[in-house]
Amino acid sequence: MITVDFNRIRIHPHDRILDIGCGEGRHMVRACREKSVLGFGADYLFDNLVQTRNKLRFHQALDDLSCAAWNLSSMDVTRLPFKKNSFDLVICSEVLEHIPDHELAASELIRIVKPGKTLAVSVPRFFPEKICWLLSEEYTQADMGHVRIYRKKEILDMFCSRGMKFLRSHFAHSIHTPYWWLKCMAGPNRTDVALVNLYHRLLVWDMMKKPKTTTLLDRLFNPLLGKSLVLYFTKL
Repeated sequence: MITVDFNRIRIHPHDRILDIGCGEGRHMVRACREKSVLGFGADYLFDNLVQTRNKLRFHQALDDLSCAAWNLSSMDVTRLPFKKNSFDLVICSEVLEHIPDHELAASELIRIVKPGKTLAVSVPRFFPEKICWLLSEEYTQADMGHVRIYRKKEILDMFCSRGMKFLRSHFAHSIHTPYWWLKCMAGPNRTDVALVNLYHRLLVWDMMKKPKTTTLLDRLFNPLLGKSLVLYFTKL
C-alpha cells in the first residue's frame, strides 16, 4: 500500500532517499525502483527492518529494483544520526501520530533534507481518524499507539514555521477507511469477525492485483473518505 505518490516528486539518478519509519518496506521497495538512487530505510522496531530486508531481497531476486544500493538501520526519528542536508528525498509516512515529541521529530526531518529538495509526510486524516477514536479506545493503542489526531493546518504550521515551503497535498486510501471503522466496531485486535476478515481479503487482493475498478473508486472517494493526508514540502 503506497501512500506517497512518487509521480508527484522529481527524483534523479544518484539521489539519496530516506524512508524513516519504513515499517514493512512498502515505500522502500518503491523508492528502490528508481534508477541508480541510494535507498535508506530506518525504523525504531528491528522486526520491521527484517521484513523490509526480506522484501527487498525478494524483489532483487526478481530483478525488480533499479537502485544503486540500499541500507537499513534502526533509529529514533527524534535523534537521526545523519549530517545536515543529507538527503534529496525524505519520506515520513504514518509516523508522526505515534511520536510524543513530534515537533522535535519535525525539526530532525527538516534538518536532514537538502535545500530545494523534498520532504513527503503522511498522517491519518482528521475525520476518519476521529471516528476510529470514538469507536474504540483500544484502537489508539495499536501499532505503538496513536497519541494525537492532526488537522491539516497543524501540520502546515509545524513545518512551514521551520523553513519548509508547502507544495501540495492529497488524500489516499479511501477504500481502507470503512475497513478500519468496521475493525474498530468489532474490536481492533479481534481476528474472528467474518465481515472484517472478508474486507481485509478484498484489500489484499486490491493491493496485489491493482484492478481498475477499485483504483477508480479509491480516487473518486479520496476527497471525501481518504484515510491518509499526504503533504509535500520543499526546503527553502
